[in-house]
Amino acid sequence: MAGVTRARALRTRCLGAEGIGRVASARELDDALRYLAATPYRHDVTAGSTPAEAQRAVSATLLWHLRILAGWQPADGTDAVRALAAGFEISNTEHRLSALTAGPEPPGGQRVHPAPYRLGALTTAWTRVAATRSPAELRTALAASAWGDPGGEAPAAIATGMRVSAALRLAAAAPDARRWAAARLALLLGREVFVVGRRIPDVSAHRAARLLGPRAVAAGSYPEFRQALPATARWVLEDVGDAADLWRAEARWWETVEGDGRELLRRARFGPRPAVGAAALLSADAWRTRGALELAARGGGPEDRAGEVLHGPG
Repeated sequence: MAGVTRARALRTRCLGAEGIGRVASARELDDALRYLAATPYRHDVTAGSTPAEAQRAVSATLLWHLRILAGWQPADGTDAVRALAAGFEISNTEHRLSALTAGPEPPGGQRVHPAPYRLGALTTAWTRVAATRSPAELRTALAASAWGDPGGEAPAAIATGMRVSAALRLAAAAPDARRWAAARLALLLGREVFVVGRRIPDVSAHRAARLLGPRAVAAGSYPEFRQALPATARWVLEDVGDAADLWRAEARWWETVEGDGRELLRRARFGPRPAVGAAALLSADAWRTRGALELAARGGGPEDRAGEVLHGPG
């Protein structure tokens, strides 16, 4: 009961369409930041931030809310929230790998790496990953954890391997989010294979086939890939006939996650469903807010069209 109550209470931590429109229509980034200083995102947002710093602050606030949400859940609810928050540990790991592979320090100063996200109980393997001293050690740390072996030490292999693993973990921990996980994985493979032109490691391909099927993973063209996807993933690519237009599918994915999350939170009574719904709503709100900040940094847009603008490729 406490977990459900907390999940529903966290709806008030969303900025909502009106607030996001206010941010997106700001003519300068500082105006948007001043507005955010009086909203649920105020904890980490500070005046004078760059767009990237402000967006990361919004993400940090989302993580804090997810940690609160997870702390009130029974074990299955905590596992579901941890799976939904996997992107934060992926980000930490990518920055750690970047620090490990960076060359000599530039003249006149040191490189500045962002402070790692504070994961708390949402950690899977970050404590071990943070202590690694080489890409090989980092890969070993991942392989010994629930993330599994990414299939390589290169940044692309690590990033793809962790994201494939995250999709499978989400589908297992939160059955109500299975189609989110499958569709997200389809977007990942579509970009990697048919936009970037990069072959994913075999171990990641085998894992991806568990959600998308072997025919889709082995497809030689984007039309073949799209046709071979299971129904749980095919919906996100509806009317997206060219891989170059996958950004449209990304917006559709977020809209669906937000709508499904609202229904889960409204209808569910006990169990992990309210936590999954709350995490979905909070995550979608943060995604839109980050987009609104980007728009504000570019001079803003009409407030009544801000929601529409945020769905564009920028």
